[in-house]
Amino acid sequence: MRQQIFVSACLVGGLVLSACAKDDTEAVDRAFQEVNVVDESNLNDVMLTVADPNEAVTYFQRTVKSAPDRIDLNRGLALSLIRAKRNTEAVTAWEKVISLPEATDADRVELADALIRTSNWDEARATLDKVPPTHETFKRYRLEAMVADSEQNWKRSDSFYQTAVGLTTQPARVMNNWGYSKLTRGDYAEAERLFGDAIRQDQSLFTAKNNLVLARGAQRNYTLPVIPMDQTERAQLLHTLALSAVKQGDVQTGESLLRQAISTHPQHFDAAAHALAALENG
Repeated sequence: MRQQIFVSACLVGGLVLSACAKDDTEAVDRAFQEVNVVDESNLNDVMLTVADPNEAVTYFQRTVKSAPDRIDLNRGLALSLIRAKRNTEAVTAWEKVISLPEATDADRVELADALIRTSNWDEARATLDKVPPTHETFKRYRLEAMVADSEQNWKRSDSFYQTAVGLTTQPARVMNNWGYSKLTRGDYAEAERLFGDAIRQDQSLFTAKNNLVLARGAQRNYTLPVIPMDQTERAQLLHTLALSAVKQGDVQTGESLLRQAISTHPQHFDAAAHALAALENG
């Protein structure tokens, strides 16, 4: 009888140990899965920020194949394609994202951005129209302004640019876009003001400096504005101002500005030299 009890006890003990071993194994598996998720998330973030854009595209293409319905991986692929300037492919990738059940209004805005990058303005407008007005973000309104510009709907454009500026702490680039919109309309004084505002927000934004010079040149103001610039930038802006003067018919002024640009540049300024030679040779 004692032997039977002993055997039974051993069996029970063995079952308990087996159950414990199974529980431990499952716990370890869960722990590794959690670690893998964290590691993968970190890797995804790295791929979207510091990795070479084309390497990131390859990584996300591979991971999407193994999990085609995971929206985070599809987003990663779409964002990487934008970073790599592969905009046509990015449109397809963002269309896949918004076809998934977890897609958000922010994803639709990203699709509109990709469509604008491929000059599909009508499709971009249609995509933005599907985003409810309650989705009030800087990017949404910046894109709305750009679409309005493409339609020459200036009142709508100004309204959206104004809203976008109020929704970001770094408005320099959108101010530059707004200024360029004014420049294309022929509102040179207002364009000049907006470019100046953009430069005050970000003194490194050379595009705004160049656009500011274009706005001044369009008003036959051929003096450089008082803005931060290094020697190379000064030469490049003089070159832009010179071409603007020539376009206005002020050829002698243009020639003088080109000579200043050549003498100002710390290295040989090939573009300005060629322009000057062309003017001197008639």
